[in-house]
Amino acid sequence: MGRVTPRRASRAKGAPGAPGVPLARLLAMAYRHLIDGLHARLAEHGYHDVRPSFGYVLLAARDAPVPARALADLLGVTKQAASQLIDAMALGGYVQRRDDPDDARAKLVALTPRGRSFLGTVEAIYDELEADWAAVLGRPRLEAIRRDLTAVLEAAHGGALPQVRPTP
Repeated sequence: MGRVTPRRASRAKGAPGAPGVPLARLLAMAYRHLIDGLHARLAEHGYHDVRPSFGYVLLAARDAPVPARALADLLGVTKQAASQLIDAMALGGYVQRRDDPDDARAKLVALTPRGRSFLGTVEAIYDELEADWAAVLGRPRLEAIRRDLTAVLEAAHGGALPQVRPTP
């Protein structure tokens, strides 16, 4: 994916003061740009086996092992589809299944050292991508956007940021 380069912002068609591109569409395009850039740079770091859905699982299990059935709910997929994804992630060495001490029939999904290292690489790449944006907008404007988006999301979710999950 190409890097963000400084240039003048274009105005949406229409009369001055007319609404431009809907914010939801711009946010979707910005998200896609960042995710495409992330995966291009992950490939440069040797991570060729990752799928976009890996990130949601890794974030969910970052602080503590998570029940496999909860991942199906988070991803909005069947238990079988979640199990196949967990299998692929385990094969790549990103997660491992563990017995759930509270439920003998259930399994927990935990990060491996490779999974933790991968998350660190992702965070470093996000820093690089944000630096590209800061080169266009300036760091103060980028931080203002971060604060504004945080405020809107916290207001909509009872004062806390919601869990990151895929869109349906």
